[in-house]
Order: sequence, then structure tokens, then C-alpha cells
Amino acid sequence: MRLLPLLIALLCTMSVASADVMYEVTVNTSTISGTGGSLDFQFNPGPLVTQAASLQILGFSSNGLLAGSPLPTGDVSGDLPSTLTFDNLTGYNDYFEGFKFGSSLVFDLRLYGPAVSSPDKTSTSGSTFAFSMFSDAAGTLPVLTTDTTDGFAFTVNVNLNGTTTVTNFSKQTSVVPEPTGFVLMGTVMALMVTFRRFQTKR
Repeated sequence: MRLLPLLIALLCTMSVASADVMYEVTVNTSTISGTGGSLDFQFNPGPLVTQAASLQILGFSSNGLLAGSPLPTGDVSGDLPSTLTFDNLTGYNDYFEGFKFGSSLVFDLRLYGPAVSSPDKTSTSGSTFAFSMFSDAAGTLPVLTTDTTDGFAFTVNVNLNGTTTVTNFSKQTSVVPEPTGFVLMGTVMALMVTFRRFQTKR
């Protein structure tokens, strides 16, 4: 009988997390392996009234090498390869770090906060995450992208209705949605049904 309260508590926890949006990012950097360059992560509000949102870079992994001291600007905390957390409360929020490319890099992207879970219907701008790679330490020579204006490999927009839109400028970059709370809730519910059947047979 002790299992049922645990399952209910887990279900409640998952329902809170169900509003998060997660993406798995994988970049094939084999064509520039050995190049000394840099990585740039940005999460910025739009130019008008923007609802609060947050973003995390999780599980950063690569056979490349982080190099030099990171340069965070604005509402950014943490250091790679540990979790990076961005808020959109200031106009420019950026994490820039030197990087010697290996053959690949991966990370998870988590978007959450009021703009994602409960859009206020009064804001007039969303927020945008952008990821860029450069073949120089100064961040002036973008690589593995067709975006010649900003050098973004991909962007994720948080829309006014709480949905997100991915724009990918890099054939070497894969940005795949990950299951979040709704899928996990289904798993917990299935466990609860199994538990009930087990109890009935006893």
C-alpha cells in the first residue's frame, strides 16, 4: 500500500513539469575537428513587452575541449560543462567560451517559466534562444551555418502563446523535441493501473 502514495506524489510532480519544453541538440563537427574556435549561447527578450522565461543548457558533452575563461553577460549563471541557466530579464543574456572542436557535441535545451507554462496574453514580444559556433576565438567567423547575417546554427523562439519554434541554419545540427511531463505522466498512470491489478489479485 505504500507504493500508491508514492505514485500519486510522482504524478503530481510530473504535472508541474509538463509545461517545460525540451530539445536534444546534436552537432556533427567532424569537418572542423581540431579547429580552435568558440561557442556562443544567447537567450534574449524581444524589443517590446516580454513575459518572463528561463532556459537551461543541460548535459553538455563533447570530445572537443573547452578553452579559456567563459564570458557570461546579463542573466546567466553556471559554467560549461555543468548546467547553464539563462533568464530573459535583461536585454542581452549571453554565454561565450573558447572551444577546440572535436567530432561532435551534444546538449539538452530546457525552456520553462511563465511565458511557456501560462502565457499572459498581454505581452507583445517573445524571447529567442540562439546557438552559434565560430572558427576563431573572437567569435567573428561563423562555421557550419548558412546564416551569414548573425551566424546562428539554430534558434528557438518562445512564442506569445507559449509554443516554441525552431529555425535550423545548419545541416550538421539536429534539434529534436524530447518528451517531458506528459509522457512521464502516462508512464506513472500505467504503473498505477498495474499496481491496482496486482492489489486486486491478492
